[in-house]
Amino acid sequence: MTRMTVTNTYMAAVAVAVALAGAPGVAQAVTPAQAPGVAHAHHRISEPASSTAGAVRVVAPGERVRAGAGVELWLTEEGKHWSTMEHQFRSVVDGNIDLRSPGIGLMAETVGDRCFLSGIHVTGHRSVRVVVDTSDGAVTASVVRLPGAPGWGVWYADVPLHEDLTVDGVTLYDKRGKEIASLTPSRP
Repeated sequence: MTRMTVTNTYMAAVAVAVALAGAPGVAQAVTPAQAPGVAHAHHRISEPASSTAGAVRVVAPGERVRAGAGVELWLTEEGKHWSTMEHQFRSVVDGNIDLRSPGIGLMAETVGDRCFLSGIHVTGHRSVRVVVDTSDGAVTASVVRLPGAPGWGVWYADVPLHEDLTVDGVTLYDKRGKEIASLTPSRP
């Protein structure tokens, strides 16, 4: 199994982007861009609940969630937004993610002494579970999605950063525990 070593914020994300570039439905990595039509008005920020890992939380468009490692995360109909370097955005409407097929993406960023992991998942299931396999063990991620049935959602987790940390894979499961999609990052 190939492994991705998490050592540099941007380079780790670029490595994942390069590895995923040819995989339809899972090419999800750091894309710094301003999303058109995104209001920067005062938003309510939701605090993470201690029981959010493993649960699916429905959030209103633009509702900000404290996603761990000091990162704010919010969803709009256009995609995933997060605050690691000012305003980051990953579109779900630009045609780079196949919303017709199950898939899962992975992005890794260093935030202080933590590694912030997240990605977009595509599935017809409203209730899912995401597990990230790291060199420190399996981590159950938190999942957020918009109301209704958009067909996609976002998962996130953060883990302590250290020199030997690797992210070996991420797996999307349905509520019964059946694997829907998985991703094993490759190392360039």
